[in-house]
Amino acid sequence: MIGGSILYCEIINKDKKYHIPAYARYNLAIGSGKGAKAYDVDGREFIDFTSGIGVNSLGYSDKGWAKAVAAQAGKLQHVSNLYFSPVTAELAEVLCEQTDYAKAFFCNSGAEANECAIKIARKYSFDKYGPGRNKIITLNNSFHGRTLATLTATGQNAMHNWFFPFAEGFDYAAAGDIGELIKKADNTTCGVILEIIQGEGGVVPLSGDYLEEVAALCRAKDILLIIDEVQTGVGRTGRFLAAEHYGIQADITTLAKGLGGGLPIGACLCKEFLGNVLSAGTHGTTFGGNPVACAGALYVMQKIGDPEFLDLVETKGSYMREKITYMPGVKSVRGMGLMIGIELENGVSSDIAKKCIDNGLIVLTAKSLLRLLPPLNISYKDINKGLSLLNAVLSKNTGETI
Repeated sequence: MIGGSILYCEIINKDKKYHIPAYARYNLAIGSGKGAKAYDVDGREFIDFTSGIGVNSLGYSDKGWAKAVAAQAGKLQHVSNLYFSPVTAELAEVLCEQTDYAKAFFCNSGAEANECAIKIARKYSFDKYGPGRNKIITLNNSFHGRTLATLTATGQNAMHNWFFPFAEGFDYAAAGDIGELIKKADNTTCGVILEIIQGEGGVVPLSGDYLEEVAALCRAKDILLIIDEVQTGVGRTGRFLAAEHYGIQADITTLAKGLGGGLPIGACLCKEFLGNVLSAGTHGTTFGGNPVACAGALYVMQKIGDPEFLDLVETKGSYMREKITYMPGVKSVRGMGLMIGIELENGVSSDIAKKCIDNGLIVLTAKSLLRLLPPLNISYKDINKGLSLLNAVLSKNTGETI
């Protein structure tokens, strides 16, 4: 059991006293990290298979990333969006060239990026067709954020509570059921938003055939296809965008999490015909395109944009999934690249996650599954050490060994 020192108690008590209890925290206080290793405030080492829910794409305290961020902070930490910023303009160029999109809008999170996408879809439709064509269709089991609009867009009934009234103009279709989507995509529909892999919904991939059918439907009806790549994007699946696995380019793609390498940044990317939908005064954010966050993102792009780097992500992910498949108590393993979901034969995933922490391994959950999102540059040495720890926990849980 960890977290028994005086320092641990002080930190936990202070947090409970002053912080709104919106998080179900594990009994772990992380004080520092390097690469795929995190260290608690007492100096205990953990292999981190979460990278801050996919945010620390290059692990903790990458030297080149830290140098790039520090250099920008020493030169200019913030500038109003009323003026031009060289590093922000450069990041927009690099992102658009990497993804073959025409324009980018920067914000601070995935939820904000999805809000921007929703506004583009509705204004595009309003400008072209007039009022009344504003419905956004999302998929059951999806997750798109926690603002009022993106929470409404999230297709999970358990989350549609307490904060009434929810935003109007959203409808839901069963993931994978093209027939239901066709019925719902009427003349009031302006956009469809989906995830290639439903991350918070349990690491559930959508099929390539279904994605192609959705894209064809949207093209035929002039409905904008929005792909939420907040969790799957920036190399997580072994391609810069997960949609690349299927040869699909959405009208709008949203990014966040791993883009900044640890700093808050989101991006909404769109095709050329949508590039001027949001004119001056129709959207904005004080901190969007912050130079320090953009400097961190530029460094991430330099590393992750390399095809050889992305091939390694895919190879490491396949290696991990194969090893995990044969561990005790594992029913199935799914995902792409270094986005991995583990279905257990028995046991509660949250209980297993706590036991992993007690044994020096940090993992995530997604509904009933264990979820792994390790740093994209994690070494095989750290992969093997983390897998050994996971196997030990699962073995003890099932009474089996391999």
